[in-house]
Amino acid sequence: MSPPPSDSTPHISNGSDAPDTSPAGSFEAELAKAGANVRSRRGMAVFLARRYPLGGVGLAIVLLFIFVAVFAPYITSHDPLSTNPAISLGAPSAASPMGTDFMGRDLFSRVVYGARTSLAVAFGATLLGVLFGVLIGLASGYLGGWVDLTTQRFIDMLQALPTLILAMAMAAALGPSLVNTIIAIAIPKLPSIARVIRANTLSLREMPFVEAARAMGMSEMRIALRHILPNTLAPLIVLATAGLGTAILVEASLSFLGLGVPEPHPSWGRMLSESAAEYVRTAPWLVIFPGLAITLAVFGTNLLGDALRDLLDPRQRTSN
Repeated sequence: MSPPPSDSTPHISNGSDAPDTSPAGSFEAELAKAGANVRSRRGMAVFLARRYPLGGVGLAIVLLFIFVAVFAPYITSHDPLSTNPAISLGAPSAASPMGTDFMGRDLFSRVVYGARTSLAVAFGATLLGVLFGVLIGLASGYLGGWVDLTTQRFIDMLQALPTLILAMAMAAALGPSLVNTIIAIAIPKLPSIARVIRANTLSLREMPFVEAARAMGMSEMRIALRHILPNTLAPLIVLATAGLGTAILVEASLSFLGLGVPEPHPSWGRMLSESAAEYVRTAPWLVIFPGLAITLAVFGTNLLGDALRDLLDPRQRTSN
């Protein structure tokens, strides 16, 4: 009678690798899934595209518009300001892929150079709004007292008006120019940024590491800038990215109303204001192509902002 099989009998593999279900393997898998092993910028872009495909599409659209704005002179050989009455309201053709406007200017070159204006205003207004919004929110949340009370009443006054109405009032008061348009769009961004930074600062200033830094004799300004501000960057990046689309829309609206970037700067909103009323039926390409540029730019920034929100905010992450 043969002895019963022992537990020490070696396991015969069937050739397939079973998944590692050990705690260490699961931990490493979760880290890889969360992107903890990403080190380079290219790796970050690849991770964003795989985990958040729509965010990857948004990033590609934003990078495309940045490429177009930077290399505009090499993309089109036409001068966006050169007029030719002989080809006024010309339909799209091989020479002019998007046709010409009522002054004979090449519409493709104007849309390409218009990306420079829209992105310059969007990035400039966002950076300016972030800079002053962070300063106001950080001082309000960290210092408290009369500083918090004063700044919050100021923020309340800014939030009492819609973004476009406040931007129109500021643009009308400052006058139409590229710099004034950036300032007029940056001011309505202050309330949302300052509120978020203040809320994060109020919670961070009570954390043990802040108390430890204070016990070590660090100055209040150094604690605020070295220990509290870096911990507010994640929501700040999300706000700034999502605000790019709003800035592009507001700039187009101001230019459409004649309060934005003046001539000779090509602007998508001004192209619509010059063509929408009179030429929408006879030359629809004058409205379609600038409108598509605005739509695509805002769509891309919104997709990228949503992906960054899911990536940086643990409460918004979805399991894939």
